[in-house]
Amino acid sequence: MGMVPGKLLLETGEFFFGQVPVDQQEPCFGEVVFNTGMVGYVESLTDPSYAGQILVFTYPLIGNYGVTDESTWESKKIHASGVVMSELAAHYSNHGAQKSLGDWLREQGIPYITGVDTRALTMRLRSKGVIPGAIVSDDAMPQRFENFAAKPWVSMVSVKEPITYGVGGKQIIVVDCGIKENILRCLLQYPVRLKRVPHDYDYSNEDFDGVFISNGPGDPKHCTTTIKVLKKVLAKKKPVFGICLGTQLMALAVGAETYKLPFGHRSHNQPCMDLSSQKCFLTSQNHSYAVDESTLPADWQVSFRNLNDQSVEGIAHKKLPFFAVQFHPEAAPGPCDTQWLFQKFYESL
Repeated sequence: MGMVPGKLLLETGEFFFGQVPVDQQEPCFGEVVFNTGMVGYVESLTDPSYAGQILVFTYPLIGNYGVTDESTWESKKIHASGVVMSELAAHYSNHGAQKSLGDWLREQGIPYITGVDTRALTMRLRSKGVIPGAIVSDDAMPQRFENFAAKPWVSMVSVKEPITYGVGGKQIIVVDCGIKENILRCLLQYPVRLKRVPHDYDYSNEDFDGVFISNGPGDPKHCTTTIKVLKKVLAKKKPVFGICLGTQLMALAVGAETYKLPFGHRSHNQPCMDLSSQKCFLTSQNHSYAVDESTLPADWQVSFRNLNDQSVEGIAHKKLPFFAVQFHPEAAPGPCDTQWLFQKFYESL
C-alpha cells in the first residue's frame, strides 16, 4: 500500500506531519488520547472503551508481532476511530500472527497515520489535556470538529439483547457498558452462570446472586438509566463488583460525583496502592474519568489510590459487599497482580 503525506490536526490549530495510505481520503475524527504500553495493540484497539477516540501509541515501533486471531481480541472489531504511530512495522515476526497490523487496520476500515513525532504529541497532550483531532490527507482538511464528549458511546457498544454464558452455579448479572472479552473469561473461570445484559436493561426484579458492572467509553453521567437501575439493585444489598466505568457508575449511584482527568490513564504500569493492606500493585488502565473522593458518602471509602497522581482507583462500602476498581484486574494486556479481585467477588456471592 502506497503512502502519501498527511497530518494529525488538533482542534487547537496545531498539526503533526506524517504519512497516510494513498486511498485514505476522508478525514477521521476523534478525541486524541495516548497509550504508553509497549505491547498489546490488538487488545487496546478492540477495547470498546476506545470508541470515539484517536489512539496514539507512544512506543516507537508498533506492529512488529502482527495480529493474532480473534481469541485474543477484546471484542469483535476495532473500536478506536483512528490510530497514530511513529513507525508501523513493515514486517512482523510471530508464529501465531495471521496478518500485519497495517493490513488489519485497512480490513477494518480504520484510518491511521505513521511517521508522527509521537513524543512531541504526547507532551502536548500531557500539558494541555486530551484534544479533539482529525487524521487527514493534505487535500481533505475538515471544516469543523464534533463534540465527541456528548455522544452516547455506551449505547453504541453495549449488546442489544441479553446473552447467557455458563451452565451452573451462582447467577451473575453482567451489565455490558462496553465489556472486554477477557473480563468474561475471568468470570467464567468460576462455576457461575452469567447473564450479559444491555446497559439500559432493568434486571432489578430478576433472580441473581451478584451483579458485575463493566468498563466502557464516554462520560459516566450520560448513563442515566444504568445508574437508576443500579440504585435499585444496591438497595437489595447483594454483592456488586465494578471495573473502570463500573466504578464511576457505582459512585454516581450512591450520590458521589465524577470528573474528567486532564489526559486520562492509559498504560500497563500504573502503580496503585491497596489502602487496606498498604500493598502496591502494577495495573493496566484505560479511562478518562475518576471519582471525586470528597463527595463519597460517609459509609463508603477509597480502597485503592493511584500513586502517580493520588486519584481514586477503587471504592468500597464499609460494611456491604459493594466494591469497584478503576483499573483492569483482567489485564489484557498487562500485569496480573490484581486478578484476585475476581476471587474476592466470587467468594462474596
